[in-house]
Amino acid sequence: MPSDSNPNAYFEDREDASKQLIETLPIELLSKNETVVIGVSEGGVYFADQISKAIEAQMDILLTEPILAPNNLELAIAMVSETEEVVMHKSLIDAFEINEDYVYGEANRKYEEEVLSYVYKYRKGKDLISLEGKYVVLADECIETGLTMMVALKSVIARGAKNIYIATPILDKGVYQNLLTVCDGVFCPHTIQDYISIEYYYKDFQKLNFEEISSMVNHQEVKTGEED
Repeated sequence: MPSDSNPNAYFEDREDASKQLIETLPIELLSKNETVVIGVSEGGVYFADQISKAIEAQMDILLTEPILAPNNLELAIAMVSETEEVVMHKSLIDAFEINEDYVYGEANRKYEEEVLSYVYKYRKGKDLISLEGKYVVLADECIETGLTMMVALKSVIARGAKNIYIATPILDKGVYQNLLTVCDGVFCPHTIQDYISIEYYYKDFQKLNFEEISSMVNHQEVKTGEED
């Protein structure tokens, strides 16, 4: 529940949020099956890292980039992932009468110019970890419209994931209900009405920098290499 000092703060900080999130997970199920935890954003890497430690699983980051409306460069109308999957926000595209050719053209440009650069930035160009036949937990720091999570779902399905779960500390009730219909389970300590922004629900919310995120991803690669 929110604290008395800040009625909107469900979490002290990221560490508190990760502890609350991990308490909702089916630890035994995920631990006894071959599971991979995927951070679906830079902020999601912290939670993926904490979950992977709790269930002793491999972890990776899935890199994506939003496609913005031509008449509003702050509005995401679609998302493209490093596996070249595209998910569109159909109602926004229809409302703004945006041609789907524009979306696919922008998706190709964003993939070539930005997504691939992120792959080199975080993984030195290496491919996403193998997901074939595995349980996959998609972790993020929050879920707003659901576009990023939907493209992540589409991407891991294309990579042959067996069972797919979503884990996030907080999300909107409407988005929660929608996600339940497209995956095997959604784990979240707090579902709320009318989500505002992630900073609103933390007493102390500090953004992670590249060095912190890269360290988590690279530590996982080193650990995996040692096990191999």
